[in-house]
Amino acid sequence: MKHVALIGTGLIGASIGLGLSEHGLVVTGWDPSKDALDVARERGAINRKAASMRAAIEDADLVVLAAPPESVIELLGRIETDALVFDVAAVKATVAKAASHLPRFVGTHPMAGREHAGPAHASIGLFRGAAWIVVPGEAAEEDVLAVEEIIGWLGAIATRLTAREHDDAVAAVSHLPQVIAALMVEHAANHGDRLRLAAGSFRDLTRVALSDPGLWVDILTHNSESVVTQLEELAGALTRTARLIERDDDEAIRDLLGDAQAKRRLMAPPVVAVRVLLADEPGELGRVGAALAESAVDVRDLQLRHARHGGGGVLTLSVRPGESELLRSSLSKQGFEFS
Repeated sequence: MKHVALIGTGLIGASIGLGLSEHGLVVTGWDPSKDALDVARERGAINRKAASMRAAIEDADLVVLAAPPESVIELLGRIETDALVFDVAAVKATVAKAASHLPRFVGTHPMAGREHAGPAHASIGLFRGAAWIVVPGEAAEEDVLAVEEIIGWLGAIATRLTAREHDDAVAAVSHLPQVIAALMVEHAANHGDRLRLAAGSFRDLTRVALSDPGLWVDILTHNSESVVTQLEELAGALTRTARLIERDDDEAIRDLLGDAQAKRRLMAPPVVAVRVLLADEPGELGRVGAALAESAVDVRDLQLRHARHGGGGVLTLSVRPGESELLRSSLSKQGFEFS
């Protein structure tokens, strides 16, 4: 496999292109947006540009469809090729149906992304450590294994599911959070000037509300059955929880919160948060970098909360238990104080 046709050069497509190019494959890109295609070429996500989708896939060994569900379905209706094809759309049942005429098709969906779209935000490390769902369907095992090998090149972890299993699962862990984030922002904004009081928890929970609305309309409508079912189940759970709080049922509330806490802890290794106060001065992050280099701690996550009108803020660095004091010592040497 030497020649890849990359159809769609947005955030996901361009990030895939960066990884495939690094592995020595020749990537020919096509995108209905000339600007996106140009940026992808400038970033090195593609080696050459094609004037049309047909020209891109003409000599391809592999075709990657990196577009929203509606666009992928439309593209599949125009593709005739014996090359191996896989897509990255966020729904699988409707896509699999549209691809039934292709002799070599594997459905996939990387569980990674950002709230900012476009090839300018692409990263070779976007998929590192992420789950990447593979829906074999009727594909030959050798083709499925070939796709899983590529996923491994990109640093992701392949997980096989059926199309229905995928659509139900992502409704719960991806599509529902998008809707809930939007509703939370609207709820707070519609009840006075509450958003100005928002702190870390609200910002964390609503980060994905910054995502492209057009893309999400496409995703939600193509997975409407699973999303509607789970929204209704969640609405029931919210009503039941409201009644617990209304009755002052401390034991039931504690059980609910404790059970959720235990399950959430299973999602990631334990960490300790070190909150660093940043001043409105040049070089602050450079001094943080020097402290990180000196301490050589394993940073598992970081988050920067800016002051409302700019000028400093709080940088939260999450490190392994037992490493927080080492990091604090190095930061103190750089003159930092802690929140």
